[in-house]
Amino acid sequence: MPDHATAYRADHLWRIDGWQAQATFGVDARGRVTTTDAAGESLGAWVLPGMPNLHSHAFQRAMAGLAERKGPAEDSFWSWRETMYTFAAAIGPEAVQAIAAQLYVEMLKAGYTQVCEFHYLHHQPDGTPYAQPEAMSLALIEAAREAGIALTLLPVLYMSGGFDGRALGARQRRFGHTVESYLRLLETLHKHESDDLQVGMALHSLRAVPEAAMRQVLASDAAKSGPIHIHIAEQIGEVQDCLALRGARPVEWLFEHAAVDPRWCLVHATHLTGAETTQLARSGAVAGLCPTTEANLGDGIFPLAAYRDAGGALGIGSDSHISISPVEELRWLEYGQRLATRHRNVAARQPGDSVGESLWGAALRGGAQASGFAVGELREGARADLIVLDETSPLLATRDARSVLDSFLFAGNTPLVRHVMTSGRWQVRDFRHRDEERIAERYHRTVARLL
Repeated sequence: MPDHATAYRADHLWRIDGWQAQATFGVDARGRVTTTDAAGESLGAWVLPGMPNLHSHAFQRAMAGLAERKGPAEDSFWSWRETMYTFAAAIGPEAVQAIAAQLYVEMLKAGYTQVCEFHYLHHQPDGTPYAQPEAMSLALIEAAREAGIALTLLPVLYMSGGFDGRALGARQRRFGHTVESYLRLLETLHKHESDDLQVGMALHSLRAVPEAAMRQVLASDAAKSGPIHIHIAEQIGEVQDCLALRGARPVEWLFEHAAVDPRWCLVHATHLTGAETTQLARSGAVAGLCPTTEANLGDGIFPLAAYRDAGGALGIGSDSHISISPVEELRWLEYGQRLATRHRNVAARQPGDSVGESLWGAALRGGAQASGFAVGELREGARADLIVLDETSPLLATRDARSVLDSFLFAGNTPLVRHVMTSGRWQVRDFRHRDEERIAERYHRTVARLL
């Protein structure tokens, strides 16, 4: 049920084609946007749809910053993964709920109003299922409810330790499923779906899902609706192994063996040839980009200009949560391109286009598509997920509709998201989440036990 007024007005409201001045809209009892001429409550100068976060591993929030000391060998994604495995081994349902709730509060305060949770921490540390096999998934669902963020839960199929089909290692066993147990999990979780919870599916990666298993899962009833996500082409080593053992690059192989369409989100897709870039763009699938994590892990840089020119859809995610800010993800998406090309304003492909508007609009559309929800645009029937910028901030002083989004993304690091609404309810007011003290205190206790 929406809080207080069900009609609102904004001096400027971001629509799909830019800012609308003196806009009004309503919110119905289900928290959906309606059309109204009533003036209602004033929200201020700058109102935007909330940003979908299309890629999250919630438990990794509590280890952010713990893998930044140089190791004895060359540090890479693979050495970082060893730290992650050690940390993951200590986490059970109670801990994952406490960590995820804290993370989701931080997401809301930053302007994310929807999260796609790529969830592979399924079982007990030795690989034995919990008495309730979906216990870890339910902990994430409850964390999202506590925080007030909408959730696309993506249970992950994880079966093998490499392209050669090797068995899962000891620290990977808690991730693993057979095809049959995985489909049972999906069937159970679909029963929990609601207006603010959708269950999709995720294939961890080509190296973790054998071809026969992928075919079986994609042919199942569970794959007939909802989003499908996969990690792909994140690391050069992954590309080389795929070439050696499957005779094709990861994205090339996937398109040859699966009907990739707009329901798919290819997470990272960092290392693409020109032909793969065009093929991904033309498929209508979303490239799920996580620039701060990709930079932190030394992954590489996505071919943004060529992908945008080909009409590709993209969204952003905070992934390992070394940063929880759509501003920073989009800023570093652009800055990575500037460093690689030694040119400015790369994301804006036509003269006069705004980089901020180009990136924010693209990430809203792609994030909504990857989440499977009607979000990312404040139109009739869509979920009323919005953020209100702090018009009193010096960073926005004298800014008008031509410059406010560029200033939001590129003018500094002062938080500018003042209020946040999800499903018609205020979750953040004047920079504070409605339950942040309790959730933060529990998070502190939990992390103290883990570490």
